[in-house]
Order: sequence, then structure tokens, then C-alpha cells
Amino acid sequence: MTAELTLRVDGMTCGNCRARVERALNALEGVAGADVNLATERARIVYLPEVLGPPAIAEAIRGAGYVPGEAEGEDPRSANEDEIATLRLRFIVAAAFTIPLFLIAMGSMLPGIALDSIAGGQALLWVQLALAAPVVLWSGRGFFVHGWAELRHASPGMNSLVMIGAGAAFAYSILALLAPSIFPEGTAVPYFEAAGVIVTLILLGRLLEAIARGRASDAIASLMDLRPATARILRHGEEREVPLEEVAVGDTVLIRPGERVPVDASVTAGNSFVDESTVTGEPVPVAKETGDEVFGGTVNGAGALTVRVERIGGDTVLGRILATVAEAQGAKAPIARQADRIAGILVPCALAVAALAFVSWLAFAPPPALSYAFVAAVSVLLIACPCAMGLATPTAILVGTGTGAERGVLIRNGAALETLARARTIAFDKTGTLTSGRPVLTDRLRPDGSGAVPDEVFALIAAAETLSEHPLAAAVVEAAGGDLPPVESFSVEPGLGIAARVAERDVVVGSARFLENRGIGCSASEQIRAGLSADGKTAVLAAIDGETAAVLAFRDPPKEESRQAIFDLTAIGFEIAMITGDGRATAEAVARELGIASIEAEVLPDRKTEAVKALRRADRTVAFVGDGINDAPALAEADTGIAIGTGTDIAVEAADVVLMSGDLRGVVTAIRLARRTLATIRVNLFWAYAYNVALIPLAAGALYPVFGILLDPMLAAAAMSASSVLVVANSLRLRRFA
Repeated sequence: MTAELTLRVDGMTCGNCRARVERALNALEGVAGADVNLATERARIVYLPEVLGPPAIAEAIRGAGYVPGEAEGEDPRSANEDEIATLRLRFIVAAAFTIPLFLIAMGSMLPGIALDSIAGGQALLWVQLALAAPVVLWSGRGFFVHGWAELRHASPGMNSLVMIGAGAAFAYSILALLAPSIFPEGTAVPYFEAAGVIVTLILLGRLLEAIARGRASDAIASLMDLRPATARILRHGEEREVPLEEVAVGDTVLIRPGERVPVDASVTAGNSFVDESTVTGEPVPVAKETGDEVFGGTVNGAGALTVRVERIGGDTVLGRILATVAEAQGAKAPIARQADRIAGILVPCALAVAALAFVSWLAFAPPPALSYAFVAAVSVLLIACPCAMGLATPTAILVGTGTGAERGVLIRNGAALETLARARTIAFDKTGTLTSGRPVLTDRLRPDGSGAVPDEVFALIAAAETLSEHPLAAAVVEAAGGDLPPVESFSVEPGLGIAARVAERDVVVGSARFLENRGIGCSASEQIRAGLSADGKTAVLAAIDGETAAVLAFRDPPKEESRQAIFDLTAIGFEIAMITGDGRATAEAVARELGIASIEAEVLPDRKTEAVKALRRADRTVAFVGDGINDAPALAEADTGIAIGTGTDIAVEAADVVLMSGDLRGVVTAIRLARRTLATIRVNLFWAYAYNVALIPLAAGALYPVFGILLDPMLAAAAMSASSVLVVANSLRLRRFA
């Protein structure tokens, strides 16, 4: 019998961290499986309780160099607030000390600035040490702690690179200040500013990553908020309000008008319209009567319902959506994983070359051999400093995302840039994404198809609809406009229709069954209704004084910008698909109008992820565009989720890219920007790696035996700074994106 434990794991920063924790957990005897989620900083462990317990599991995480903590009951919205607060404080302190440190260090190199006249040169060096020490030793402490743990476990990552780069620059500078005589003449030059700048910039990147992870948990928390805290149940003939956790399958639950449905259930009594947009994404409330199913998280309309509980907790549709969002979000790989993999090779190689250079110079160099050996080793470490490598990805991401924000495209994380740039298939939700999400009246026909309904008849129908809260009624009233006759009486049967007395005329509007129940014949309009349904329209009947007078047709029209967006995406080679919960006739009508060939219709909310998975299994990188709560799992499952900014908060939080204006043409902008940014990152990484490969041998003294050239640390630091400047300058070219 296995048990499951979920723990929070603090301190993970890259894919290597996640892999190291997983290896440590899976190596434990009694662990059947461990899955570490980098995005949510959670480890899920399946284990044998008779073999080991939670304390041993926590100790394994601690032994890997990370901090375990309780995850059960933790509010996901505040889960990483402490981490963000800590990183923000460390970054602010680092920046406050680094700016004057940089100005002092660089000021003495600028013409016309004579800092030595203000304070002695040696005094300025002590000032630089005083400024650099808190940056490296306090703000950058985490890099050293985790970097050492990475090296100790033979799995170096970005922490190791930062530790080596900043540590080498800082240690060399202290030695140059305290013991300049051990260096060859002219090489005892401190590089305190290099250490400070490295730590400050990498801290900024870590802070932004932590904020992005917090947004991922916001989506899950928002989904949780859809479930009411209590439910009104009927037990032993008594009505009681109990916590949701006490509701059991088979209970009878009473749902008043306007209340949120607490669980998945079947209706046993009552009639009403239920707004299922939170689950299905469709804007039109659905009629519910005895035998129909209702879903937790949806909102009841004007009628009262009595329901029998069918599913609770994680088994509900909302619960499955919640679990899917959490799982899919955690599966995203960071865009910097390539740098982590190469760092696993580069750092040990750099250390080995530095050690080899030190030993070789110590053995064969002319006096003072120790100084030559130390200079060569330090030069290698400075050349191997990860500043350019560490800046290659985050600077491009920062500039790219900033440029996107200025153009109304909010890119929420770096991984989205990579996956969106590689995407070749884009799947769209229909309602509210490709279409306006609001039904409009398209036709008002006579029942026999002989023409349009006269204005005076339509005015009577529109007047009756003024007292209805149904979205279709609002579309009728909007289409009528102007002055309408007064309504003398009004009644509604939820799920069926309305009846009213208008200008001494009896007006009935609703379904064919509603009219037939009142003895009004509808057979003459059957052919017209069938034709409208084939065109993807919703048909409603209206009768005046007991005779069918009109067939009203409604549809949710495509947005005007949707046509241009689909055209542009098709023109650049994308395959376009549409995934919707609507009926096939409605979906095909919209697809024909927009030029979309691939359609998945009548897809239930919790099955949208399966449709996305099917596209991904066809060796495609898939982007999904949606706006509703029901789209959140598909947005998370897709390689890149793109949310309409005018949609629900949950869809926006679950997505990787948000179109702030809701204009689908922003999808084209986002893709072009992502491709440009990914190309920039590739150039940056190539330069960073090529720089290390080319200059490490030079720093080690490979040219000295032939040409007498030995790279001193000052030039090594200059080369390091030059590589960083080139990387940043290349990233800044994204500002010219148009």
C-alpha cells in the first residue's frame, strides 16, 4: 500500500535543480516515484510508509541542497511571496551598492575625472571593497550556497557559474588590494565592480522568474475561488447550510436563484437557466430541468433548483480542470535549459583548465613562478566568468517582453518565447476568441418564409423581451431600438420561454415545445428552422394572439479582426484549428467564414486538453488561443497558451501570452516578436560560448611558449566585459522591432 506526500521545495532555480532533487528522492529505498514541479516548487512523492516516512524524505531534499517545507493547505497565491520579498530586498541592496561602486571604478578611467584628487587611490580601493562586500557576501549569498551544493553534487548550473565568476573577481580583487606584491608588476588591479554587477544583474533575473512563478499559482487559486465555501443541503427533511467539505455523493442540495452551483449534480426538481460560461465558455445560459446535469462553479439563473450530488471534490469538472492546469503548467521547461546543460560541461572544464594552468606554470615558469601560475589561473576563471552566458537569455527576454508590452502583447515568461517561436500549429477557441461572445439577431422571418416580419409585429416581440434577462432577449431589444409599446403583464418559464401582454396583444416567445404546450402550431416553420440550424444559427419562435408570427435567428458573429489574423497566419505557413464546445453546424459555419479547415466541435471542457494533446502527438508545436475559464487547461497544456486580455482572469493567468487589447492580430505580432527574440538569444548564446572556448586557452597561456603572450587579468576582465556589452547591445536591437 503506497502513500502520497507533497512537499514544497525552496531554492530550485533551473532544470538541473529539479533533476537533482528528483534523483535524490528516487534513490531512496521505498520511494515508488517522485515528480518535482519546478513551476510550482512542489515535489510529489509516492512511497511505501512501512519502509520510510516523511522525515526521511525531507532529509533527502535537504541533503540535495534545498529546503523542504509543508505544502498542504498552503494558499498558492502567497506561496512564493516570501521568496519574492527576499529577492527584491537583496536586489535593491545590491543595486544601491553597485551603482556607486561602478561609478567609482569606471570614473577613474574616464578623461577629465580625477577621483584621486578627492581621495587617495588606496582609499578609493578600500571604498570599492566596502561597497562590493555586501553585494557579494550578503545579496549574492544564495548563489554561493546553492552553487557550492551544485558542485558538491557534481551537477553544476547557473548558480555555479555565478559563484565562480563573482567569487573569482571578488577574491582576486581582495588579494590585489591586500597583497599586491604577489602579482607581477601592473597586474594587481581590482575588479570589485565586475563582481557587483554580476550579482546584481542575475538577482534581477531571479526576481522576475519568481514573480512569473507566482502568477502561475494565481490561476490555480482563482479556479479554487469558483467553488462556494458552503452548500445548502436537505437532510432528514431539514434544510442546513454546511461546509462544502461535508457534502457527500447522494446528498440533496438546494440552489437558490443567483447562487453558484457547489458540486456536479443532476436536477431532481425545478426549472432554470444556468450560466455555464465558467465551465463551457459559451455565453448563452443553458435551460435546466429534471434529469439535466449541472456543474460546480456555474451560476444559477432566476429559477430555484433541487439537485442530487453526483461528484464532489477533485472528481468534479471544475476539479479536473484545476488538476489539469496545475499539471500542465508544471511541465513547462525553462528557456535557459540549454545554458544549464552546457554549463554542466563548461564549468568543470574551466576549473580543470585553471588547475592545469596553475600546476603547469608553477612547474615550468621562470621566477616568480607562483605569481605567473596565479595570474594564469585567475585569468582563466575571469575569462570563464558566466556574465555573458548569464546575460544571453535574460537580456533578450527582458527587451523582447518589454517591446511586446509596448505593442499590447504581454509575454508572461521566457519559455513562451521559445515555444511560440517554434509553433507551427495554432488552435483557437471559438466563442469570445474568434467570435464576439455576444449573440446578435441575424434574421426575423415570417413562419412560411415569405419575407421579413413587419416592423409593427417585431416591435411587439421586442417589447415583450424587454423584461427578460436572457442574452437572446437583449439581442432582440438591441435590434429593435427606438420606442416600444408598454408591457401590461409578463411571465417567464425558465428554460422554455416568456409570455406577455403588449398593447392588448398576447405575445409568446420561446422554443417550439413552449409554443406547442400552449396550443400554438409550429409545423409551418419547421423547414425554416432546419435551414437556420444548418447555418449554425439558433432559432426562436414568436407568436401573436395564438398564431406563430415570426422565426428569429441568432448567431455569435466572428470578430472582424479574426479574418485578418487567420489570413495572416495562414500566409506565413501556420496550420489553423478550431476547438469548441459548440455544435458542429455552428462551428462549421464560423470555420467556413474564416477559412479554417480543421475543426474539433462539441468538445467538453475537460476534453479540450485531449484535443490539444492530439495535435501535439502529430509532432507539432501547438499554440492555443482562448478566453474562457474552460480554456484554462488547454492554455496550460499547449506548448504556448495565448489568452485574450478581455477574457476571464483565470484564462489570462493560465496563459503564457496575453493579448491586452483582445485583438487577434496581436497573435501575429507575438509570433514575429518571439521568432526575432529566439534568434537573438541564439546569437547571444553562440557568442557567449564561442568567447569562452576561444579565450580560455589564451588565458591559460597557450600562446606564451611561441609568442611570449600571457593574458593578464586586466585584459581578461576587459574581454569579459566586452562580451557582456556585445550581448546586451545585440539584445537591445529588439527595441527596433516593428
